[in-house]
Amino acid sequence: MGKTQALRIALTHLTSLSGDALVAAVLAPVCACCRRTLEAPLSGAVCARCWEDARAAAGRYEGTLRDIIHVFKYEGRRTLAEPLAALLRERNAAALAGAACIVPVPLFAWRRLRRGFNQADALAGQLDLPVVQALWRIRPTASQTGLSAAERRRNVRHAFRLSPLLSRRKRRSFVVDRVVVLLDDVMTTGATSAACAGVLMEAGAREVRVVTLARAPLRSERPTFRSASDAS
Repeated sequence: MGKTQALRIALTHLTSLSGDALVAAVLAPVCACCRRTLEAPLSGAVCARCWEDARAAAGRYEGTLRDIIHVFKYEGRRTLAEPLAALLRERNAAALAGAACIVPVPLFAWRRLRRGFNQADALAGQLDLPVVQALWRIRPTASQTGLSAAERRRNVRHAFRLSPLLSRRKRRSFVVDRVVVLLDDVMTTGATSAACAGVLMEAGAREVRVVTLARAPLRSERPTFRSASDAS
């Protein structure tokens, strides 16, 4: 068989493949978590097996769910916002019901610039509620990782304020005497959520419900803030 004929046969084979099979055959992309070859690469960067493992985690910040959140957050895989938001919606339907809006926990300006996006904002945009940027993080804070509950509370004390860009109309429509959903990706002690919720309550919110993708309580200390998602 000549080279031309062999090439023609190879091209015919490739053009007969489905989109997923074609991408898999040519590029052989791997799952962002488990590194196995993706069988359906056009469906996303994470394989079906890893998504099943993430669902089985039931919101615990460990294993595959933790890996997926890290890929989304630190590797900038923004396409994961939609399936992660679906997972969040599935687990927090009661907390989302009847809310006036979603307020994402903000990042400090330089951190958002360095990361390129706010993961909480990206998740909020995939849910079926108005997204209101009601909060500002007004000072940088150290990473909460490795801090005790008391250290986390000190770390975020006075770190948030009501956004000066929040108009009076929006405040009346979405915050004052309203049920507000505060959204973050991960909760550990709840120090950040408590600080943000305090600002929203001072601004007139009737109730603040916290929803997160995952929960990672400190082993030695109980959480200091009980979210609506825990109760649902």
